[in-house]
Order: sequence, then structure tokens, then C-alpha cells
Amino acid sequence: MAAGAGLSRRTPPRRDAAPWLPVALLLALCLLLPRLAVAACTPIASLQPHLWRAATGDPTVSVTFLGHASFLIESPSGVRAVTDYGGTFGPADPPDIVTMNRAHSMHNTLHPDPRITHVLHGWRDDGGPASHNVVVRDMRVTNLPTNLRGWGGETQVNGNSIFMFETAGLCLAHLGHLHHLLLPADLDALGRIDVLMIMVDGGYSLGHRDAMELIAQIHPRVVLPMHYFSRENLMRFLSLARERYQVEMHDTPTVALSRVALPPQTTVIALPGPH
Repeated sequence: MAAGAGLSRRTPPRRDAAPWLPVALLLALCLLLPRLAVAACTPIASLQPHLWRAATGDPTVSVTFLGHASFLIESPSGVRAVTDYGGTFGPADPPDIVTMNRAHSMHNTLHPDPRITHVLHGWRDDGGPASHNVVVRDMRVTNLPTNLRGWGGETQVNGNSIFMFETAGLCLAHLGHLHHLLLPADLDALGRIDVLMIMVDGGYSLGHRDAMELIAQIHPRVVLPMHYFSRENLMRFLSLARERYQVEMHDTPTVALSRVALPPQTTVIALPGPH
């Protein structure tokens, strides 16, 4: 308001320039919109036309629990992404994409395999919000910056990212080392989440009841627990989850997911693996 008043005092606008002012103001407002808007999880088809041939059936995404907080996500075309990549858990062949958070060395590495094309940090060294929007064939990866709790209890602003993986019409979100519940603006930025990977350690990230509240905030169709440290701790979380949701325990670390076969209600699926 003050800037506009100053301009009018210096040089009154010409009549023939006035019709352009609303357009200029609109463009300026668009430039000021928060970058978080790009994080919203929308189908990959929104970026470019893509048709799944009927002969291929319903496109399927494979998710494998590698251990701790690492999952291998494989798209129908074979694009592979690994979450919270620290070099300990991962496939023998390097994936196309890895994501990291800065909580500690189990969740990141300063020396990733040089053959990995896209190494996405969930933080910036200058403390600003990380911003990623990577598309590899039929997979898109974006992020939503969140805060992190330091070892001394201090808040590290923008120290963590929620990473979203969009493929085959599904939106999968890995919460990273999230230490707090989400605000309405965060939920709007996330968009629709079908599959949620969430830490259930009970204290290092969030308490079990706060983890349950996060699930209720996000409303995913599938929940994949991670970072549970022990079977006993996982069982405590699942016991609480059964009060609200369907719970399944699988014998193998891999689950195949597709848009048409998503459970009608939120289902927690516990996958075995190093924890």
C-alpha cells in the first residue's frame, strides 16, 4: 500500500496505462506465492499426457522395506527411488533417485554412490527450505520442508522434508524424521496422500499417539510403519492402531500397490526388515 501511494505521489499514472495495472498486480502476487504450492501431490499425468494401455492391466507400484527408514519404491516403468538413503540399506544396483534427511548418519550420507543420478537433500546448508521437483519418466518427486528437533531439544527450522513420490496415479509420502504435527497449510501443500511411510519409534521422532494423530490428519489409504527399532515397539504401535484401523502383518518386505486395489479404508501394513 505504501509503495503504491509513493508511486502515485511521484508520477500519476497515465489513463492508457491503467488497464494494465490489474494484470501487473496479479503477476506480482503470483511471484510472491509460497514455493510450497509446488509440493502438492497430483497425478504424474497432470504434467504431460500419459496413457496406460489396457493390455498392461492396472499399473502397479512396488514398495520394499529395506530397513530403518529406507524404502525402495519402483514405478511401473522401472524407475527406482530409495528413501532416507544413508548407504547402509539399499539395492545392490544404484537407484535413480535417493532422498535424505539430516537427523543423523543412518538417514543420509555425504558420499552417495556416484552413479545415482538424483540425490535429494531434505535440507539446505544455509537453513533455507529445500525445494525439489524431479521427474524421471513416470515418477515425480517433490518435497515439503518441515522442522527438525536437534539433539539438544532446539528447533532446526527447515531441517527435514516430507518427500512425495507420484507414479501410476498414486501419491506416496515419506515423512522423514518429522517431529511435529502438521498445520492446515502443510496438509494443503501435501495434497492427496494414498500411501504414508511414518516413523513409529514412540519417542525419538514422535510418540505413538502423535503418530496416530498424524495419520488421522493425512487420511492415507495405506500406512507403512518404519523406524520402530524393535518388534516389541512395533507391536505396541499396532495395538494402538487396531483401535481405529485395519492392521495387516506381512511375511515379506515387499508390497504391490495400485490405484484400483487400494483398501477402501485406512490400513496399516507392517513389513518385516532391519529396524
